[in-house]
Amino acid sequence: MRVAVVGVAVLGPGLPGWAASAPVLAGAAPYAPAPLALPPPAALPATERRRTSPAVRLALAAASEAAAASGRAPASLETVFASSNGDGQVVGAILEALSAPEGAISPTQFHNSVHNAAAGYWGIAVGSTRPSVSVGGYDQVFAAGLLHAAARVAATGATVLFCAYDAPLDEPLAGCRPTVAPFAAGLVLAPPGQGALARLDIRYRAEPAPPPPPAATGLEVLAAGNPAARALPLLRALARREVARLMLPMLEDGRVEIAVAPC
Repeated sequence: MRVAVVGVAVLGPGLPGWAASAPVLAGAAPYAPAPLALPPPAALPATERRRTSPAVRLALAAASEAAAASGRAPASLETVFASSNGDGQVVGAILEALSAPEGAISPTQFHNSVHNAAAGYWGIAVGSTRPSVSVGGYDQVFAAGLLHAAARVAATGATVLFCAYDAPLDEPLAGCRPTVAPFAAGLVLAPPGQGALARLDIRYRAEPAPPPPPAATGLEVLAAGNPAARALPLLRALARREVARLMLPMLEDGRVEIAVAPC
């Protein structure tokens, strides 16, 4: 499947947006982890804005940056949101409530616990009625989401906003599923044409990917510690504007292969 990257975004510790982060990802500036501040999404009505969790704010911030970079109207984009943890903070709060004697669950918390909560808030914020899919995938969630988004572009000719995001869980869930820091990446994918940052040739192969080398740098530690941050090798290739061939594990014995060519 051949698609064009027409918008890109990144948010994480020491990565406060694509424009500021591209030199770091390209190796032209040192990586310095720093806390990530996420303001409530201004596009949402006040009532909905107050209900958003850190995970939703993370996803919406990355999606908004990628859409703006693409120059497309946000409401015109189909969307694929991918997350391994989902809104773990809300799910943890519900589990805590269920363990209490009264077992009362807030309707707002339940509303925010579903895996497509971020996609729903995006639709409200931009007034979109375009198709949207929310994807899981454990450690391989970025590969799963990218594969689905590329297939949608290739099959229908649509322009698709793909956002992968994951935020740390609260204890005690964090003890079972450690996530080192919040991270999100956004790509707007379109049929090949002019005005693209890069072209991606993407395929699934039923062969296992080679194991990654041990994490040696700060960015590699981030990629190993947050499922959405498996996007970092692709983002680094885009920032360097270089030809690259990448392989991401997918399922137990498969992989997603990505050939990157700058435009």
